Amino acid sequence: MKLTLYPFELKFRYTFTISRKSKDVQPLLVARLEQDGYSGLGETADNSYYNITVPHLIEAIEAHRPFIENYQLTTPAAFWQDMYPLLQGNMFALCALDIAAWDLYAKQQQQPLYRVWGLDTSHNPLTDYTIGIDTIENMVRKLQEFPWPIYKIKLGTKEDIAIITELRKHTDAVFRVDANCAWGVEETLHNAIALKELGVEFIEQPMPANDKEGMKRVYEKVALPVIADESCIVEEDVAQCRGYFHGINIKLTKCGGITPALRMIAAAKQAGMKVMTGSMNESTVGTSAVAHLLPLLDYVDMDGPLLLAEDTSTGIKIEDGRIIYANRPGTGAELFR
Repeated sequence: MKLTLYPFELKFRYTFTISRKSKDVQPLLVARLEQDGYSGLGETADNSYYNITVPHLIEAIEAHRPFIENYQLTTPAAFWQDMYPLLQGNMFALCALDIAAWDLYAKQQQQPLYRVWGLDTSHNPLTDYTIGIDTIENMVRKLQEFPWPIYKIKLGTKEDIAIITELRKHTDAVFRVDANCAWGVEETLHNAIALKELGVEFIEQPMPANDKEGMKRVYEKVALPVIADESCIVEEDVAQCRGYFHGINIKLTKCGGITPALRMIAAAKQAGMKVMTGSMNESTVGTSAVAHLLPLLDYVDMDGPLLLAEDTSTGIKIEDGRIIYANRPGTGAELFR
């Protein structure tokens, strides 16, 4: 296979703020794999929380360029298994290569990826749209400027209940809340009662991932379902979330791509947990890959291209929460350049 890497740095429409950081640009890395006249695209994002940068990702992948370019793809799952030990657990780098392999594989079958898996897309869940932390006035303004059926509201401030109370005055849309590890046990339990009354559907990662004892107490008493994010990074974490969370949020960049995500979905369902996929603010390349998993999901947060002022490619489109697939084989993503 031929390997080509494309680094990007895309601007956000607004400064993107969560409980622990703010940023105005999103660095990304797109990988292209070519074999037998077909090519596939994959994407991964940088993330300071996990100490991942685009230069680090490029270095990790380039170290194995000879192996990759001498590799004959048979199945993406076999490619993932062969690359995993070489990348020494660098799941972000593995993600870009794995998505590219699946895109390439589906193009070789001349079918959209969801058809390769035999999935029915007629009952796909709608994606939410994220409102980052800001002044209450600005959060209301962002909501009003972007009417949407489902919002994910970032919290982790001293005004969290006041924020949701004010936002609820301006829309009947479904609310989901993401505290990004900012709360403690009592705060989570107290907030959940108020948030339930305000029509919130669930709370994502209310507490730090290392507070398992506290999360157990929350799980047993909380008024709303809780969904794991930072507590569910890779496949092995799914089993650890049972009895602590009602569901898991799978992010392709963190778990290593589509191949492990499929296994995580199956494991979570077997454990009776809800399944969501999330966004790391990927462009349309990465988001188009997530779109093909939709028939397997209960919830989805794939609003990356909506939050960015720039993009890398064409592919899926998002209209009022509904995903419209590109009329192409593979994931449907094609780079602008």
